[in-house]
Amino acid sequence: MNLSYTVLIPLLPLFMFLFLGFGFKRFKEPYSGWIGTIGMLITALISFYTAFQYFFNYGKVDGVYQKIYAFNTEWIHFSDTLHIDMGVLLDPISAVMLIVVPLISLMVHLYSIGYMHQEPGFTKFFAFLSLFTFSMLGLVLATNLFQIYIFWELVGVSSYLLIGYYFEKPSAVLAAKKAFIVTRFADFGFLVGILMISYYAKTWDFATLTSLDFIHQLSSQVGMFMGFSIITWALIFIFVGGAGKSAMFPLHIWLPDAMEGPTPVSALIHAATMVVAGVFLVGRLFPMFFFFDDGFALQIVAWVGAFSALFAATIAFTQYDIKRVLAFSTMSQIGYMMLALGVSGYEGHEGLGFMASFFHLFTHAMFKALLFLGAGAIIHAVHSNDMNDMGGLRKYMPVTHITFLIAALTISGVPPFAGFWSKDEILAAAFEHNMPVYIIGFVVAGMTAFYMFRLYFRIFWWRDPDYHHAPHEAPKTMTIPLLVLAFMAVFSGFIPFSELVSADGKGFHSHIDWVMAGASVVIGLIGILLAYVFYKRENDLSTRFAYAFGKFYKWTFHKFYIDELYFFVTKKIIFQNISGPFAWFDRHVVDGTMNLIGNKTVWIGEKIKGLQSGKIQDYAMFFISGALFLIMVFWLLLN
Repeated sequence: MNLSYTVLIPLLPLFMFLFLGFGFKRFKEPYSGWIGTIGMLITALISFYTAFQYFFNYGKVDGVYQKIYAFNTEWIHFSDTLHIDMGVLLDPISAVMLIVVPLISLMVHLYSIGYMHQEPGFTKFFAFLSLFTFSMLGLVLATNLFQIYIFWELVGVSSYLLIGYYFEKPSAVLAAKKAFIVTRFADFGFLVGILMISYYAKTWDFATLTSLDFIHQLSSQVGMFMGFSIITWALIFIFVGGAGKSAMFPLHIWLPDAMEGPTPVSALIHAATMVVAGVFLVGRLFPMFFFFDDGFALQIVAWVGAFSALFAATIAFTQYDIKRVLAFSTMSQIGYMMLALGVSGYEGHEGLGFMASFFHLFTHAMFKALLFLGAGAIIHAVHSNDMNDMGGLRKYMPVTHITFLIAALTISGVPPFAGFWSKDEILAAAFEHNMPVYIIGFVVAGMTAFYMFRLYFRIFWWRDPDYHHAPHEAPKTMTIPLLVLAFMAVFSGFIPFSELVSADGKGFHSHIDWVMAGASVVIGLIGILLAYVFYKRENDLSTRFAYAFGKFYKWTFHKFYIDELYFFVTKKIIFQNISGPFAWFDRHVVDGTMNLIGNKTVWIGEKIKGLQSGKIQDYAMFFISGALFLIMVFWLLLN
């Protein structure tokens, strides 16, 4: 079957970026928005068709889903054994991302037509959306480590442009720089890991690197360092890159500030696509993570994910900016996905964690994009991000209210919504393989329900703050995406995901353990009930509890002062004690040496410039004097 058409999937958004980007002064609102949306619709239709064909027609051979190179070409040639290819790799996880990325991007494009109405740079915004979509699709379809790294960096550039879209706001500029710099530090680790693997494996090709025969051969050839294989260390470095992009502790500090971008950007980048890039990366190299050194690197993934989930959920309790609550919720849910990968086995049902991670990635994309777009509709109506400026909005915004409630129930793990099915699989995998991690995940499930319904009750119930202008429902271009995503949040959990996505490609039949599922539902309902008691109506109960927790509440509200710690380390230690001396050496020694050479050259030039006076009599005098001098020298030598 000829699959070369799949190269259009990333290239169409690239074309839209160039088309809108170079012609942004010619296209006016709303035409540029509709052009970008139609281009994204075509991309989505091709992507959905490709994913459907892969899963149900040609993807499975002898009961195993294959890695298929739909398109591949040599881009840079170094030698017969080392070259960089560009192509399209189809397998179960890339096929899943062919549904997630275009669908969320399409909804964000359509939503932005209404949300960005009368914003300066309307066309430029849609060009940036297309660039981001191109970068993300290139990442998930990459055939090799070097290609994924190239698009990994393009995703970083795209996010920088979108987060800093309101470039006239200093806070947005600082947020964009913060996201770019933090993820660049993490990506340095990614690059080191790539170079280490390529040195020993002599290949960047994913199909080769994840082949079990190749892994066993490679494990017998590489050396050891501090008790672990060099490849294990390389995988840890690669995970550092994934942890930075997915905002795992302690590289999470960029995510809350990234909310400075327009709300549709938050839905696109920080809810559904960019932040799951780290999960996708670990999943792409999962066989290597699992088999080298009995999965030591995978244990790190599990514990980083578990701690990040708990840490972020704790902070979400005390935030009042609705987008920041959702940002920490995203960090917590990505931690769930990492946790699931970290406790996964490889074959059959043992690979439940792997399947559950990507199942939750899929459902999370739907309900978190719905939450962010719902938050955008709310902000659009009340012109504020602060929960203190909201209340009673269910009376004014019925569609947003219902869809937001569906999303809150979904993330809280209430059946039969999609989040229940995927989160239950994660907890089941953790229960089977790592009891401490399971306990953390179980507690976080209750915390998630509490902070999400704190958000829900404060926005839609609580008190009516006497709005200056009565809030109103968002336009149809904004409410239609909410309805589509709400539908997906309700029904996407019924997809037989374990039969489509598994660590070994064979698929398996999963079933619900209703005792364990019932426990997770109960803890979620307890969280909702507590939020109801605290926040259904205005009361001082939450204030009294805040005072009761004293300094802990203060630390939580200030995000445990991690940003201040980074600021202290960078400014007071690195800048003053390391960068300062280097800067002094650069200015006074390096620049001083160069300045000395330049100044001396000028001084010498000043002294001898009289030799080039332009006066004929001077040149004649020098010529005759030189000739006489040479005659005298020769005469002396001959006598």
